[in-house]
Parts: sequence; C-alpha cells; structure tokens
Amino acid sequence: MNKPVWCVVPAAGRGMRVGGPRPKQYMPLAGRPLIEHTLDQLACHPAVAGLLVVLAPDDGYWASVGTPASRSVLTTVGGVERCHSVLAGLAALPSEVAGDDFVLVHDAARPCVRHEDITRLIEQAGALEGGLLGAPLRDTLKRADSSLRSCQTEPRDHRWRAFTPQMFRRGALSDALRAADAAGVVVSDEAMAMERAGFAPLLVEGAEDNIKVTTATDFALAEFLLQRLHTRNAAS
Repeated sequence: MNKPVWCVVPAAGRGMRVGGPRPKQYMPLAGRPLIEHTLDQLACHPAVAGLLVVLAPDDGYWASVGTPASRSVLTTVGGVERCHSVLAGLAALPSEVAGDDFVLVHDAARPCVRHEDITRLIEQAGALEGGLLGAPLRDTLKRADSSLRSCQTEPRDHRWRAFTPQMFRRGALSDALRAADAAGVVVSDEAMAMERAGFAPLLVEGAEDNIKVTTATDFALAEFLLQRLHTRNAAS
C-alpha cells in the first residue's frame, strides 16, 4: 500500500469504569488529556493522512483539546454504541476516501500504540482484505460462575486479545456495521462486524503494551509506557 490512510477515532464513550467528573479520554495523563497523546501518536505516523474524531452529541471538552498541526483533524457526532460512532465516522470521511480505500479505526484510549505495529498492520492486512492488531492469549483462562468461583479452565489455543488499530476498506466496513445494526447485533469491534459479513480478518501480532486505558489504575501504567515510547520514537 502506498496511499496514506485516514484514521477514525471513536471518542464518544463515557468511560464509566474510570470514574471521575469527565469522560476518560479527557482525563489528564502526563499533564495532558489522554486523547491528545493518542492523536499525536497517530498523526506522526507517515502513513496516516488525517484523523476523524467521533464525539458525543453533548461533548463539552473537545474544544479545549490541542490537536496535531501536522495532520487534518475533523470531527463528527457519534451514536449510542461504539459501532454507531464508527459508522458515523466512516460516513464523515472526506470524499476523496473511496469505498475501496482502507481506513484505520483506533481507540481514543489507546495512547501507547507503536509506530512499527501500525506499519506492520498496514503492510500485512493491506495485502489482503484487512485485519487488526492483537496478541495471542498467554494466560490461563478461567470461566467464573455467578459467585465468581472458577468452575472451568478454558482452552487458550488459537485465542487472541484484540487491539486497535483495526483496518478495513471503507465501503465493506460500513456495509458490515449497517448489517449488524439491522440485525440488532451490537458488535464490540470492527473485526466482529466483518466476521459476520463473511470475512476472515488477519490477526497481526502487536506489542502487548498497546493497552486500553480502562480503569483509574491504568493511568499510571500508561504514563510509564508513554515515557518509554517517546524515548523509542526519539531514538528512531
């Protein structure tokens, strides 16, 4: 792939598990809103053409966010679920992004994604019909009962943790998301929508420090990882 790709960043969620007075994507991380770190990391990748950030209808924080000057940053309004926000973001992409063009989708709360992983995803998944970053499951997996007691050990063979970015063609992903919504299925990520549509997205192994900031304790870990990531970027 030689053509730069746009990246849709769904940021309409509330992040209720973190707590606090504002959505987690706007909470401070190393002195700046979390989402600023994510956008900066995406914008400085040479293959990213621009960013389309999807906001909640009542978002009162975006206006104070500093956006990267090196790339176009557009916004649109999302929906109730992540899948609705991603679909809104795909629809709001510039007209020069054709239906057959690949588009990245990346969580606003994943500020630590590595450039080399984005490059590998674009190169490998772009040679097929798309794919996603992830990592093979290495921990022993347990099934819990309603009392939170371990009742069964699940096989971990062929099981992966799904990360972002995920990358698919604009038209095919839009169709897959609309089909899932029409069927009343709330898909948890873009790959799930594509699987329902008959595709088999490529799993591209990425670094496991591409964490999704989900709880309050994740902020300290993300700050440490960001410091290390900035050192890597400066040395490359």
